[in-house]
Order: sequence, then structure tokens, then C-alpha cells
Amino acid sequence: MRRAGRLAGCERELPISPIIPRDVRHPRVVAVVALTAAIAAVAVPGPVGSQAPTVTSETDPDLFTQVEVAAAVRGPATTTQPLDPGRSEGALDASSKLIEPAKRTETPQGRVDAAQPKAKGGSIVKTTAWKLDREISWYGGGLFGNGTACGQTYTKTIIGVAHRTLPCGTKVQFRHNGKVLTVPVIDRGPYVGDRQFDLSYGACKALNHCFTGPIEWRMAPR
Repeated sequence: MRRAGRLAGCERELPISPIIPRDVRHPRVVAVVALTAAIAAVAVPGPVGSQAPTVTSETDPDLFTQVEVAAAVRGPATTTQPLDPGRSEGALDASSKLIEPAKRTETPQGRVDAAQPKAKGGSIVKTTAWKLDREISWYGGGLFGNGTACGQTYTKTIIGVAHRTLPCGTKVQFRHNGKVLTVPVIDRGPYVGDRQFDLSYGACKALNHCFTGPIEWRMAPR
């Protein structure tokens, strides 16, 4: 009796755990499977609503009514001539003859004058006004004794000027401190920056301009 009482006093109530039979699936698994099936049904549509190909059928011409539309025609009315069946159907053979079209007999009309003012008569005048160039230089040094682009021998006394494009022999006048000198183009250059003239050593000595600086020039009047 005492042992039974002690056991009765020591007993505690244990929590009752739910026991799910093996043949019943867990609710979470069932929910995941149902959601996956729903997504698959939306992403892969089935044949619901599709239609079979339309059977080809001829249209009854009596269902249409001929309608004439009047339109404003700009310019003279034209008529399309029917095609020549002998040529349009490819009926040419070795015995066929091609006839050249008749030549035009009417006089061709002249060109219509354009609506623009006509050029005034006159002549082109080459200006001989003096121009100021702020970077005219000279060349020499180790070039003495060499040949120029125009066929001369470059010396300390030769009077001339170098230019990139002017023809050989073109006369150019230079003016500096009251001195005026007419020189021919004897060489090509200069090839430094935007400079357009290179005086020879003899020319720069005659003008007292053996440096790079301003000088007036013009094409020599004839």
C-alpha cells in the first residue's frame, strides 16, 4: 500500500502527442503538391479555346456589287491601250519581224529658262592691293649649293622666294621699311605652320628682313 501510494504521488501527467497514421499524408506536403499543380496548369495552357483550321471555301461572286467611284483627274485623261496578244503572250518565233517605231517629225522644244537672274557682263580683275603677312621668314644655312624645286642652284646671292603652290617664275612684290623688291618663285615651302612665303637669303638681305616677322606683299602688277 505504501509503495502504491508513493507511485501514485510520483506520477506526472505527460503531454499527449498526436499520432498520425502512416497512410495519411502530412498537410504541408498536400498543400505544396496542390500549389505546384496549380502553377503548372497556368504556365502550360491546354487545348481549351483552340480552334481547328478553317476549311478553304470559294466566295460567291453574287455577294459583291460593282461600285464606280468618280475622282477628280488632274491633267489630261489617259487611256491604257490593250496589250498586243501576239507579243505579250510570248508568241515571237524565228519568223517574227520587229518593226522600229516611227521617228518623231515634230521640232523639239527648247529648254525653259530658269527663274534666276542672268550673270552680268564683265571681266575678272586680279587685285594688286598690298597685304600684311605677320609671319614671313627666310631660309638658308646648310641649303646653299642645293638645287631648288624650280631648277636653279640655291646660293647666297640668288633673289627669290619659296611658295607651296604658286607656279615657278611667278612674280611677287615685298615691301618693308620703304623698300620694295620684286622676286620670282624659285622653290617650294615653307612647311612650318601656316607660313606662306620663305625669302631667299639674298632677298632678305636686300629688304633688311632676315628674320620671321611682318612684311607687306602683293602679286606683281603686269
